[in-house]
Amino acid sequence: MAEVFNTQSKVIVTCNRRLSPFLEQEVRDLGFDIKRAFNTGVELKASVNECIKLNLNLHTASQVLYELKAFRANNADELYKNLVQIPWEDLLPIDGYFTVTSNVHNETITTPLFANVKVKDAIVDRIKNKKGMRPNSGPDLNRAVIHLHWMEDRAEIFLDTSGETLAKHSYRKHPGKAPMLEALAAATILATKWNGRSPFVNPMCGSGTLAIEAALMAQTRKPGLLRMNYSFMHFIGYDEEVFFNERRILKDITEKTNLPDIIASDISSEAIEIAKLNARTAGVEHLIKFEVCDFAETTVPVGQGVIMFNPEYGERLGVHSKLEMTYARIGDFLKKECQGYRGYVFTGNPDLAKKIGLRASRRFEFFNGKLDCRLLQYELYEGSKD
Repeated sequence: MAEVFNTQSKVIVTCNRRLSPFLEQEVRDLGFDIKRAFNTGVELKASVNECIKLNLNLHTASQVLYELKAFRANNADELYKNLVQIPWEDLLPIDGYFTVTSNVHNETITTPLFANVKVKDAIVDRIKNKKGMRPNSGPDLNRAVIHLHWMEDRAEIFLDTSGETLAKHSYRKHPGKAPMLEALAAATILATKWNGRSPFVNPMCGSGTLAIEAALMAQTRKPGLLRMNYSFMHFIGYDEEVFFNERRILKDITEKTNLPDIIASDISSEAIEIAKLNARTAGVEHLIKFEVCDFAETTVPVGQGVIMFNPEYGERLGVHSKLEMTYARIGDFLKKECQGYRGYVFTGNPDLAKKIGLRASRRFEFFNGKLDCRLLQYELYEGSKD
């Protein structure tokens, strides 16, 4: 079983809803073949050592799951019988720690916690029977993680090689007000097809997530360089040389020169301080020019580039007239001050979006949490369109 590190199996890389097209492209760019893509992830074949590469490289992923076994189980007893046959003693150290997560839809199970306990019991009973001792277990995701996916009578058990979600990129120690998840921010930038060489301007930057993700991408700096603990490190057979070799490769491809102007502004000096702290943690503070100002006074370098707003959305109904005015001002600013750029506004409020007063050339669908959102693209022509 420790051979999982060198043996290919079915791997599911998950992501938040609507990020799948961007995740699929990232995985393909790493040289993997995609077997299928679906709304919340992609399927491929890989070994756990190859999962290390996936964990360190992906901007838009949540978890990297390596399948140990697929089987039929109508109820909890059948689940247990199948799981207790797996040689867990070859996977989990007896002095280690593991946790169980699950996604369960089975009519005999009223709470996923019950399924989790059954998985834990099978693992513990097997190891205790073989070794006379058992590892500890609990809710923490910072050690070994086992994941159960059980739909009706079809069950799959996975090693969750990630543990803590990959969707957070480990630099946001100070979240600020209503922050955008890092994986979502990365996906919106990928949607713009920004080349990483022209300017990237982010007025109303809040805690700085969009500007920081842009700076990381401009450097081809992968999120894995910001993190030193993953679930794969806590299984028997882990070779730290594989991990450190992958980190060395990532360091070698990091760009240090010829980097673009990245400008982040906010009217709140407190927001800018938080954004600077987050950028410092990410190691990109020196790449971002921070400005405390009204968004209409943000520096926009001459030429072509990308400018992206993520303004407040307000309530869906009964929108405040103040926000309507803000969206109208965003439209005026884009039209008058950003000629030659591609403009983007990320919003969860279609009524406010109409106040921008520009015709969107494209609309990308995203979710921010459970809120249905759009990234609106505007071509900001110099002079007339003709």
